[in-house]
Amino acid sequence: MARIAGLDIGERTIGIAVSDLLGITAQGLDTVKRSCMEEDLKQIISILKDYDVTFVVVGLPKNMNNTLGPSADRAKEFGNELAKRTGLEIKYWDERLTTVSAQRTLLEGDVSRKKRKQVVDKIAAVMILQNYMDSTIR
Repeated sequence: MARIAGLDIGERTIGIAVSDLLGITAQGLDTVKRSCMEEDLKQIISILKDYDVTFVVVGLPKNMNNTLGPSADRAKEFGNELAKRTGLEIKYWDERLTTVSAQRTLLEGDVSRKKRKQVVDKIAAVMILQNYMDSTIR
């Protein structure tokens, strides 16, 4: 079975997670520091190929009133360009409060502020992917 990837696309970084081969658990992979769309896509596509990913879940940052703002537009733009260049199916998943939950988890784990900044987007990507996978298990 192939892997699913989860992306938390932020303005400065992109958190990346992948599923195990059975599609049951999500593991954090990396956080890519953003530079420009072209370079960001190259890095992400390389990682997706390395892990034989066949499907991507992109976090969609909705506002609390369920509307889409500029962050959601940027995530969709990135996801659409990723789909165009790879042919992979992209699913957008409501990511409201995943970064807050990731921060809380890291705080409870007594992770230092510096380390939290380095891994929070990766943890958010894990949460996005895990929530998606949990919703598909019946």
